Amino acid sequence: MPKSVIITCAPTGGIHTPTMTPYLPVTPPEIAAASIEAAEAGAAIIHLHARDPETGKPDPRPETFLQFLPIIKESTDAIVNITTGGGLGMSIEERLRAAATVSPEMASMNMGSINFGTFPLAAKYDAWKHDWEKPFLEMTKDFVYSNTFATIERSLKDLGEGHGTRFEFECYDLGHLYSLAGFVDRGLIQPPFFIQMVFGILGGVGADLANLVHMHTIADKLFGNRDYEWSVLAAGRHQMPFATQSAMLGGNLRVGLEDSIYIGSKELARSNAAQVQKIKTIIKALGHKVASPAEARQRLGLKGGAMVKF
Repeated sequence: MPKSVIITCAPTGGIHTPTMTPYLPVTPPEIAAASIEAAEAGAAIIHLHARDPETGKPDPRPETFLQFLPIIKESTDAIVNITTGGGLGMSIEERLRAAATVSPEMASMNMGSINFGTFPLAAKYDAWKHDWEKPFLEMTKDFVYSNTFATIERSLKDLGEGHGTRFEFECYDLGHLYSLAGFVDRGLIQPPFFIQMVFGILGGVGADLANLVHMHTIADKLFGNRDYEWSVLAAGRHQMPFATQSAMLGGNLRVGLEDSIYIGSKELARSNAAQVQKIKTIIKALGHKVASPAEARQRLGLKGGAMVKF
């Protein structure tokens, strides 16, 4: 029997801006409510960024995270996964602060540097709610999203060894799988591994289903004789097709407004929970079950919600 499917939901992220959709959670109450609703809809893992509640700009401050994390913990059993990717342009120190402060069960870990281009989005809007939005997008035309071997190793030691936090290893390209394997060979990463394959970011691997199949094949070659889980997310209109394909191949998946603000063709998603509910319906139609937070914790070897600092 195939394993049940672990659904991750990323409610707000650090890419989309308030002008793009009125449904993007920005304030701590909005992020908390969106997370709880997504968990109730079937998400076992909630992947979280924070936003400045006044402007909606990505915010690395632990005190902002702490305005919504306790509410989520009190209201749901979902696994909280804190970003170490932060917002584009943040320093590694800024990116690590929140996770190092709250000691989560999980944190994201980007496995390589890439050109990360969101600048095409700037041409799609004529008016902006906030002055920061357009320059934030346009600066990515001359921007490298830096994730060096040194900063990855630092994060593994500071969060992994220091806090017992396990990681969602985000792989935006084929080489990132090999980089992950290198850390495994050095003994710096121990199973079970949770590999998140990311498709459709300009500068990373393209959203072509042949790429998904190949990435999965290589991951199996590198990690298949060990205890590992793999998951898929895809940007924009590719979100649901790639999530469906992952479930069909025996993988896990991620949805949420961080990755796509739509739920159908030119139709804005009114909530994160709507995306979770849609993919859950597809998963069940395929004959699969949806994993509970307790099952996901067991499969991913997590320390448990009682061991966090929020």
